[in-house]
Amino acid sequence: MAGAVGTSMLGSLIVFTVILSLQEIYRGKLASSELFTILGGFTSSLLFLFSLTFIGNFQESSGIKSGWGAVILAEIIALIAASTVHRVCITTCFLFSAGLLYEVNKISGYMLSKTESKSKRY
Repeated sequence: MAGAVGTSMLGSLIVFTVILSLQEIYRGKLASSELFTILGGFTSSLLFLFSLTFIGNFQESSGIKSGWGAVILAEIIALIAASTVHRVCITTCFLFSAGLLYEVNKISGYMLSKTESKSKRY
């Protein structure tokens, strides 16, 4: 299990770095129109998702309990990245991040119940 955590942590860090780099390279284009501003908020929410994955995996590998602190830290990181593009990106990033957090929580609950049902059978 430790290998899967390390792989996921490294993968999320690489994808986070690539998205952040591309977002900063195309900052002017993302701020040029309303639709691109919304796209900038969405890309920042992807930064939220991958930073949350990285922080959660780091906490799990360190033996620290994950909680809302990881979510808040990942959201702050994403909002700071969104603020470098356009101020409207901050709002759209927050809204997209809330939607992503809801979906991740739903998937996590499904996977946890699936795992628990397998362990109860044996």
